[in-house]
Amino acid sequence: MDSFFFNITDRKYKISELFKNKKEYINRVDISNGIVFLESKLLKRKKTITLNNLDRMVMLVMVNGAEISIRNHIQDQETVVKEGNIGIFCSSRQYMTISLPKSEKLDIFILFIADFFLKRYLSANKNEPIDFLYHKIQKDISFEKIDLLPIDALSLYSVKKLLNVSSTDRMQSIRAENRVIEFMIHCFSLLDILVEGVSKDELALASKAKAILLQDFISPPTIKEIAHLCATNESKLKKVFKKVYQITLYGYVQKLRLEEANLLLKEKHLTIGEIAIKVGYKHQGHFSKLFFATYGVYPKALLKG
Repeated sequence: MDSFFFNITDRKYKISELFKNKKEYINRVDISNGIVFLESKLLKRKKTITLNNLDRMVMLVMVNGAEISIRNHIQDQETVVKEGNIGIFCSSRQYMTISLPKSEKLDIFILFIADFFLKRYLSANKNEPIDFLYHKIQKDISFEKIDLLPIDALSLYSVKKLLNVSSTDRMQSIRAENRVIEFMIHCFSLLDILVEGVSKDELALASKAKAILLQDFISPPTIKEIAHLCATNESKLKKVFKKVYQITLYGYVQKLRLEEANLLLKEKHLTIGEIAIKVGYKHQGHFSKLFFATYGVYPKALLKG
């Protein structure tokens, strides 16, 4: 087996054409040692990419325009990532085939992040997403799905900025690496990682409250009403929910609202004011400030992007 991350002679930003035919292409881009991405568009015939490596990596697979399949030959399993989704996967050794379908609307972005790159950002807190993913790929995992997320406006915005980094730009590796980190932060922050030491009863209570909020986070019930529905008291509900999900009930409602807004911004057919109202905020200015505080970019920038 080869190594996916060590087949270049240096650490410089490098674009390799894996396939090219007029407007069709599959490119491999080595940003720096430990970060590689594949990008593909407009395929008029089915193409496959085979990885047969001994590498510990996290893969982020973003699919627009069609669905792709990933065949894990080690366990003889197939995983499909459907259009409009980002799949987060862990792998400690690979023998897989990524099948790209014939599609005039195909738009695929696959980011590969090596464990030694993630290691730079470990926090010694197992509940942090990067720590969780890093320790996951230290185990013998041929290919495991961690989560499947809908593509939102911020994901598209981050990837667009990454793809717009030119190989002729000064400090292009640093620029591209910074864009990758932005994309990672956003995707990894959406993962729900359960804290160690949570009892079954605590998990059941928090999960029930979470399900209630997921049903209606635009006009959610009060904490008192949620506690009543969960057959507990307000104090215990708030304490357990924070312990399990590392966020308050109010913070979780805000998280759901802003995630929904992020999806709506991707569609580009509503104004920012309309989106604010649609996700539960009466004032556009307040919504924009919350969005910026959470994602580091104002919603108008995503709407333009």
